[in-house]
Amino acid sequence: MSDDYLPGVYRQFLERYPEVAEAQGTLARTIRERNPFDERTDRLLKLAIAIGAEAEGAVRSNVRKALQHGATLDEVRAVALAAVTTCGFPTAVAALGWIEEVASAAPDR
Repeated sequence: MSDDYLPGVYRQFLERYPEVAEAQGTLARTIRERNPFDERTDRLLKLAIAIGAEAEGAVRSNVRKALQHGATLDEVRAVALAAVTTCGFPTAVAALGWIEEVASAAPDR
């Protein structure tokens, strides 16, 4: 993924707080190394957690990353649909909206 595809707020964070970004990156890599899941599954799980937390930026990020790691758009949508019965209809619908926005902006879609 090119830096042009990264959200502006994330690029600003990297520029303003490079040491925090590096520490967070190190923590993320350490956790990933302990994770028994493949990258695709890991991103779908993180997407589900982000949807449940109603964290728009994390949803968008994990949609992009799940698609990059081989998840299909239908699989990503299925994660959001599963949220209807666990997180509520409004949460699921919001997530589906964010997913569609990311999918329509993806360079290879």
